[in-house]
Amino acid sequence: MSELRIYRDDNSQHALLSSRDAVLIRSELGKAGVRFEQWQTRDDVRAGDSADSVMTAYRDDIQRLVDEQGYQSVDVISLDASNPNKDELRAKFLAEHRHSEDEVRFFVDGCGLFALHIGDKVYEVLCERGDLLSVPANTPHWFDLGPTPQLVAIRFFNNPDGWVAHYTGSTIAEHYSRLENA
Repeated sequence: MSELRIYRDDNSQHALLSSRDAVLIRSELGKAGVRFEQWQTRDDVRAGDSADSVMTAYRDDIQRLVDEQGYQSVDVISLDASNPNKDELRAKFLAEHRHSEDEVRFFVDGCGLFALHIGDKVYEVLCERGDLLSVPANTPHWFDLGPTPQLVAIRFFNNPDGWVAHYTGSTIAEHYSRLENA
């Protein structure tokens, strides 16, 4: 079940808000300029499936969002615990970074933990199957796919080059939750 926890950015020990209510999650994230939706998923797509098969299965949903928002690049991250690069990928996403364009993920299967550093708050969003999260351009954030990843996410970008991170150099991410503790 999706979950939102909001912290002050100087206190990772005491959540200001914690909720699993999708309506409240959408409202609170919306106030911060973040899009959160829950979409229908299919039972025939699982972690480890090829990018091509995921793109084919969700072709209509992908096209709808591309038409609506004008995204120029769409890719799929499909990982399970057997991926030999899982530790390298986890480390790449765990450092606080930003993108010059929106980063949008639709979780087809599995889960991941996004942390968004907006103003003086950190919004931890446990995204699960069916969740769509849009991180606005230039929002500092990090993402944890966990030590034993099990996820399929379709990613949408305004940039034709896809995922391009600009790391902030901050160590803030080290003080907040990891997926295995969420």
